[in-house]
Amino acid sequence: MIDSNSIENLKTRLDIVDIVGHYMELKRNGANWKCICPFHDDSNPSLVVSPSKQIYHCFSCGAGGDGIKFVMEYEKLTYPESIEKLALIYNFSLSYTANDGKIKEDRKLLENINMFFKKNLNKKKEVLKYLKQRGISEASIEKFELGYAPNSEESLIFLSSNGYHISEGIEVGVVGVGENGSNYARFIDRLMFPIKSVSDKIVGFGGRTISGHQAKYVNSPKTKLFNKSYLLYGYSFAKDSIYQNRSIIITEGYFDVIMLHQAGFTNAVATLGTALTKEHIPLIGRGNPKVILAYDGDNAGVEAALKASMMLSAIGIAGGVVLFTKGMDPADMVQKDEVKKLGTLFSSPQPFIEFTITKIVKKYNLHNPLEKQKALEEGSAYLKTLPSLIASSYSGVLSGNLNIDPKLVKVQTHKSNRLQGEQKIFEDMLELTIIKTLLIKPSFIDTLLDTIDVSMFKTHNMELLALLNHDRENPSLRKILLNDDIKEYNEKEFLESMLNFLIRFYNLELNRVKSLEMDYKNKSFKIRKIQKYIFQLKEGKLVKYEKE
Repeated sequence: MIDSNSIENLKTRLDIVDIVGHYMELKRNGANWKCICPFHDDSNPSLVVSPSKQIYHCFSCGAGGDGIKFVMEYEKLTYPESIEKLALIYNFSLSYTANDGKIKEDRKLLENINMFFKKNLNKKKEVLKYLKQRGISEASIEKFELGYAPNSEESLIFLSSNGYHISEGIEVGVVGVGENGSNYARFIDRLMFPIKSVSDKIVGFGGRTISGHQAKYVNSPKTKLFNKSYLLYGYSFAKDSIYQNRSIIITEGYFDVIMLHQAGFTNAVATLGTALTKEHIPLIGRGNPKVILAYDGDNAGVEAALKASMMLSAIGIAGGVVLFTKGMDPADMVQKDEVKKLGTLFSSPQPFIEFTITKIVKKYNLHNPLEKQKALEEGSAYLKTLPSLIASSYSGVLSGNLNIDPKLVKVQTHKSNRLQGEQKIFEDMLELTIIKTLLIKPSFIDTLLDTIDVSMFKTHNMELLALLNHDRENPSLRKILLNDDIKEYNEKEFLESMLNFLIRFYNLELNRVKSLEMDYKNKSFKIRKIQKYIFQLKEGKLVKYEKE
């Protein structure tokens, strides 16, 4: 069980922008940030993240809460699992309590088994020889903490002799369970690459065989710490360089990253045996760098580069593609001392949009009119995924590649900004201002309760009721809290707004009473009473609410 004091200490470090930005691509919107809402089918950014209030809220589906709630909803985790996930992101060591209430120590299993792998590497002369042949220096071995996993029995003995239970090894992905129920080490006779989070904490491993095993590379399985779709190998080493240079080089392999860093390209990272996906975007987009895809020039590499280029260009990320042909890759070029040539390639990649259009057109036989038409349709469909101005600018590139009249390229869309028949919800700004002020300054609530009843709020009485019932998770209250058009008043302004609200209310009440059919005596009494209230209010005196 996680110690409650430990959770509270972690909460003081959490930042809602960092947390949501870990998963989503955020764009600044005044004092707040906005992004596509991941909790419904969102086409226009409707999720707002407030750094000042440390909450998020979707103005479309109503999802919202704090950073912990976001992780719970996004990752489908329990509260304790979300706390552990955030502790990992923030490189924060949680304390745990045993059943007797005593604090349990941080077990650091992954860190310790990594030390075990590193010591094993020093004993393996043939593996060190292999690394030397690949051009990996001793400094790089130390920097990237390369190691070697021995046979399964040795790794299991290491865990047990250091006091780790098999269940702990299974939990972090270094131990597996066979079909017959027996336990085994997941990494056997492999060169080991520890994989780290952004905050430089080991979350898993990649292992490469050097003995001709059928599976050349094996990664840790998905665990509460490790999900390869959100990780980039080498990012913890590269992040400072990425921020400084405003560029990131994305490669396909561990050796590419290590050799590029060795050659001075310290902004290089790699995907973990998977294609670049939308889950990588928030990490790639940190610092708004130019993205350079450094992929192999074989069919698989070209296809991966094409998909990534289409995805990145559609969301406005700048950059381009460098393809390596003739069986070469970045690591090979560094080893052959072609660093200067590499620098030239990285300085002038083929822009994503040009690359995508070229590759789309090349898929078809343009001598066949039917295939040429398909190329036009696919190319036009791609351009429509881009912002309209950019799409129009590149329509000539598509027509030029197809050798057709530019007028045949149709890229304009005619989407209405509003759905036809959409009705604007009426909002009472005076009521909203009072509610927002009370949300931020609850000490004012007693003043309100002395003079205003919930029933007097004609438009937002449900929101006021939720506030008075302390329902802070109410989506309508979050919406009010994050709406920059609604002011937050100081005490003087709040009292003035109360006076204005009451004057308006009693003027409406006066008109209502005048229209009633009732005996003259009661009617005149009510009218005089309301007029007295209005006079006092105009004199700057709040009147106590009296329910009839």
